[in-house]
Amino acid sequence: MCARTVKKNQPTEIQQYLLSHYSHIADSIAKLFFPYAEVVIHDLDSQRVLYFANNLSRRVVGDDSALEHIERTITKKFVGPYEKINWDGRRMRSVSSVLFDEQGVARGLMCINFNIAVFSDMQSMLSLFITGAGMVEQPTELFHDYWQERINTFIHGWLQNRQLALNTLERQHRKELVEALYAEGAFNGKSATNYIANVLSLGRATVYKYLQSLKTKDA
Repeated sequence: MCARTVKKNQPTEIQQYLLSHYSHIADSIAKLFFPYAEVVIHDLDSQRVLYFANNLSRRVVGDDSALEHIERTITKKFVGPYEKINWDGRRMRSVSSVLFDEQGVARGLMCINFNIAVFSDMQSMLSLFITGAGMVEQPTELFHDYWQERINTFIHGWLQNRQLALNTLERQHRKELVEALYAEGAFNGKSATNYIANVLSLGRATVYKYLQSLKTKDA
């Protein structure tokens, strides 16, 4: 996956230093985000591409880096994230980090180029799926008495108003919710008691006990 491409010419001492200290980092990043990330190491002395991990840009080792004016980047030690367009028109998000030798001299630049086009496509697909192409209103002839949906709507509105989550409710909260549903007339539907017991993760006997107490108060 992250096979190395070796230059025909013997690498210089600085290039050997960059490869020995940073190529494994490039491989690690490319492997972690495979197949979406390309990592490129540039040699600042020769202004040439020195190393690729998961080549996505169709450049080759030895290509001109065109990095003559990066003094500001060297001072800041990194730049990005920024966007650029790949050869195939895909959007790439990139970060470039300066590579220093043991004396603190800038010797290379590691560029991580991440293909975000695939995620943009996924976002568009999910957006279309969630909003629903060709969606129509709920047919009233099928759902004019859909008590389960009304119960669901009431429960989640009740939870949202109290900033609670259904799966973390304490027993007292469940009891209060049963009382609120009773006041709303939610138990009038056929099999509503069993349904509410299942939704609230309560035993039917417990729900019946709560209901009996509420009916006694109403008597």
